Parts: sequence; structure tokens; C-alpha cells
Amino acid sequence: MLMLSCEPSTLRVLVVDDHELTRLTLKLAFSGQENLQVVGLASNGQEAVEMVKRYHPDVIVLDLHMPVMDGWRASGHIKAIAPNTQIIAYSSVEDNKCQETRELASLDAFCKKETPTTELIALVRKLGQSSSNDW
Repeated sequence: MLMLSCEPSTLRVLVVDDHELTRLTLKLAFSGQENLQVVGLASNGQEAVEMVKRYHPDVIVLDLHMPVMDGWRASGHIKAIAPNTQIIAYSSVEDNKCQETRELASLDAFCKKETPTTELIALVRKLGQSSSNDW
């Protein structure tokens, strides 16, 4: 049976992290899931903004601490061009700024890197359902 990879129900996910191993591990975890498609991997916020324009993801897993452009700045740029794209702040650092993150309009959820993969996948699916990109 032939299955198309871009069925309407398929969630398009962009992974943004400056650590290659994290990017590749998340890609592997998401790629093994039904109806999840990794449309791009970016190593900093500037690349993420460009990939949003090109690939129109439904959900972005966005590291907050990166070179060139961090996740906080990138999220503002992304929401300006794609307001319906759901952004998960993905960080290993627990600090005051992370608490503030939950209140920022440009970030839709916060997920610590220690979170089990199954919980991150569930969060991606949950946010993806509320995303209604009209590209």
C-alpha cells in the first residue's frame, strides 16, 4: 500500500538546537512516529527563521540558548511571520528567564530537555492540533 508522506493530518515539525546530537536524536524520535514529519533541522535561531519561511512547520521545538540568535529572539521573529506556528521552548536550563518564558506570547509551551521523549512527542501532537497554518 502506498502512503503519502504529506497527508493533511501529518504534523510538520522543525527542530532547532545548536547541539547536533540533540537535533539528530529528536529527528530520529519524531520520524518514528505516525503522522509526524521533521521538515527541517536548524542549529540557531537565524536558520530557524529562514526555515519557517521555507518549510511552514506546524510545531517548532526550539532551544533557547544558541549562538547567532537565541530562541527568545527567534520566537518573536517566527511569530511575526507565522503567528499560528506553535513553539515549544526546549531548554536544559532552569532559571528565572525560563519562568518568564511561560508568560511570553511568542512561546506556546516550555519543555525541559530532561522530559521523557514520549511526553515531548505528546506535547508536539497537542500543540500541533491547535495549529492551523494557512500558508
